[in-house]
Amino acid sequence: MHKFISTLSLVFLLQNLPIIYVLPVAQAAASEPSEAIQQVVAAKWMTNSADGNFYAERLINRAELAAIMVKVFRLDKRQAVSKENVVVPDVPPSHWAFNDIQIALKTDIMKGYRGNLFFPNQKVTKAEALAIFAQAYGVFQFPDETVKDILASHPDAASIPSWARQAIATVITEGFLTTDAQGNIFPLLPMTRGDMADVLSKYLQRQQKQPDTPVVPGVPDSPQSP
Repeated sequence: MHKFISTLSLVFLLQNLPIIYVLPVAQAAASEPSEAIQQVVAAKWMTNSADGNFYAERLINRAELAAIMVKVFRLDKRQAVSKENVVVPDVPPSHWAFNDIQIALKTDIMKGYRGNLFFPNQKVTKAEALAIFAQAYGVFQFPDETVKDILASHPDAASIPSWARQAIATVITEGFLTTDAQGNIFPLLPMTRGDMADVLSKYLQRQQKQPDTPVVPGVPDSPQSP
């Protein structure tokens, strides 16, 4: 009888012990922010959530994209900002991104919809996000044939909307875009925070000062300019 009770006690104890999960090294590492995310957060172009996580898989909406573009390209320093505010019925002055949205509209980096609606909470596709990024960066005025040649190596190029083709060709030419192994762009998929961080990190690397050219031994220094 005592042995039976002891057995029951042991079973109860085992059932109520806390379960400790040990993540494989690869899985644990995957939860850490990528180098691109770390760079963009360090540059203060994007921020972590209040809990300290970046949430790379979350989708970007139009208000968030406007705020990012203002920071990255310092749109608030452009002359067009001095224009009168645009009346945007769905973005009142109390909206957290009101100023950034006004700047994005006044600088023509982003456009409103009919009735001057902005739809701040609307998610953006990769094509839209890349086109807006290229607009802030400066879209190269490639001839149509050149755009076609640039996009030719991407299997899903035909799905790029006509209004985004030149902009995406610019982003590709400048090396700001990462595709899958087959070269697919997936222009109609939603843009995630991770996708945006990847583009911005490549742009950030372009902005960083290049290291000084090392002096080759035996070659005299060039004379200094006055």
